Amino acid sequence: MKQYISLKPEFLTLDHDLGEDVDGKELPNGYDLVKYFCEHGLRADKIYLHTDNPVGRKNMYETLLAAQRRGFIDEVIEIYHYPITVNKYSGSW
Repeated sequence: MKQYISLKPEFLTLDHDLGEDVDGKELPNGYDLVKYFCEHGLRADKIYLHTDNPVGRKNMYETLLAAQRRGFIDEVIEIYHYPITVNKYSGSW
C-alpha cells in the first residue's frame, strides 16, 4: 500500500509571466497555478504576488480572494498583492 505525505508550505510567492518554451509557446503562468490551487483546495499559510505584470497580479489576487469568499480555499490564508520583500532596486513593493 502506498503511503502519501501531505505537505503544507508556509508561504508561496508567485510570479505571473514564466516565459516561453523552445518553440515560442507560452508556458503555464502564475494565474494557471492560482486556478489549480483554488480548484483543488490547496493550502499555504501566506501567498505573496511578486509579479511585475499588473493585470496578472490583479487576476491572481482577485481569484484568490473570490475562492476564499466562496469556500474553495481556507479563509485564514493570508493573501498579499505584493512581494515578500522590498525590491532592492526600486525600494518599492
